[in-house]
Amino acid sequence: MTGFTTFDLFVLVIYLIGVTAWGAWLGRGQESGTDYFLGNRSLPWFAVMLSVVATETSTLTFLSVPGVSYAGALVFLQLTLGYLAGRVIVSTLFLPAYYQGSLTTAYELLERRFGLGARRFASAIFMVTRLLADSVRLFATAIPLALITGWPYPASIAVIGVLTVIYTYFGGIKAVVWVDAAQMGLYLFGAVVTIIALETLVPQGWTGVIATAGAEGKLQVLDFATDVTIPYTVWAGVFGGAVFTTASHGTDQLIVQRLLTCTDQSSAQKALIGSGVVVILQFFLFLMVGLGLWVFYEGRAFESTDEIFATFIVQQLPSGLTGMLIAGVFAAAMSSLSSSINSLASATAYDYWAPMVGARNDEERILKAGKIFTLVWAVLLVGGAVLFIPLSKGTSAVEVALGVASLVYGGLLGAFALGVFTRRPGQSAVIIGVSVGIGAVTLMRDLMAWPWYVLVGACITFLAGSLVGWIQTKGQS
Repeated sequence: MTGFTTFDLFVLVIYLIGVTAWGAWLGRGQESGTDYFLGNRSLPWFAVMLSVVATETSTLTFLSVPGVSYAGALVFLQLTLGYLAGRVIVSTLFLPAYYQGSLTTAYELLERRFGLGARRFASAIFMVTRLLADSVRLFATAIPLALITGWPYPASIAVIGVLTVIYTYFGGIKAVVWVDAAQMGLYLFGAVVTIIALETLVPQGWTGVIATAGAEGKLQVLDFATDVTIPYTVWAGVFGGAVFTTASHGTDQLIVQRLLTCTDQSSAQKALIGSGVVVILQFFLFLMVGLGLWVFYEGRAFESTDEIFATFIVQQLPSGLTGMLIAGVFAAAMSSLSSSINSLASATAYDYWAPMVGARNDEERILKAGKIFTLVWAVLLVGGAVLFIPLSKGTSAVEVALGVASLVYGGLLGAFALGVFTRRPGQSAVIIGVSVGIGAVTLMRDLMAWPWYVLVGACITFLAGSLVGWIQTKGQS
């Protein structure tokens, strides 16, 4: 048991100072809201691809996914098949629409089809969902810092939040994307280092891990069960995962904003589909880490599965490596948090503030307002993470965050489907449809596993919106 040494602390501090300063430096020369929130639409697709992966997986991959395989098997991989399929759907159906004009947020598309009210309604749903889900992500990152320093969770959360908001405030989306790309490399390095370390720490190395896990059925990848209350099956993964990703990557400003920073539609499509391949490899890597930890700890029970990997890093790895891997945890967290803060600020500035004050085309004012909204959302996310602390016992943060998002993604996806595939429903019909869809899934959530929420919610939203539109049309004739 090595613990966290002074040298580890030095490595961690140097990393945190360096990445914060680099991110702030990247934002030099910004003159408009387009620069701050869209990188002047000139970022390379490979950097955007890595940023998309870092944004959607973050600390939940680094800490929670190993805990999922530790407590279960490799069935989580089934979701990644749907994740890739969903990206293909978004690249085919949504990206062409986004690149037909100079859109600033995902929800501007709804304004063009239905009106400003629909845009603001969808944007508000995004804001609430992102606040809840990413507050959980931020809390998950405070776990290793609390283990290392002995600080209470609120102090750990505040430190991460302050460091992240510095480079997000000064650097904008350009800093977010490039720092994401670099930080993803760091936390993947952490997973590889752990796999190498387990080769020496586990009897018979990975040969022993595979043999032991196989004997206990933990190498299972495919589950063809038809029970919709089981979250990780082939059907939930392929169909539920595909629809979930269609919603998250086609209607969520967090991801769409990154795709809009590419130079053209083709670059955005390469970034999006490429990220699907990287996600499959990444999930496999972290799930294997979980199996190795399960053998190493001999299936020992932990208070939370999110603590397992963090405990191993602090207690088992050599001095210096521990510092680098903890830096990897911070890298994962800061990439997700910075992305969330910037996307929330952009939605607030473009969907609400600019139309309200008549500043739609005043890029200089949007830049100034966007920086203020960046600070506001940072405070709200830190506060939300602190509120999650008493709710965290006995839960996996990755499943909590995905479950929260899934409840509302169906409504958003249904709204976009109404806009793309129909002509009849007006603004009030789509708002009613979204409300019915989200409400129905919330009431039905105990009847099915979270991967099905989006599919069911999208269908209900589409049917309800179409029905209301038809009734309104009949009433006017």
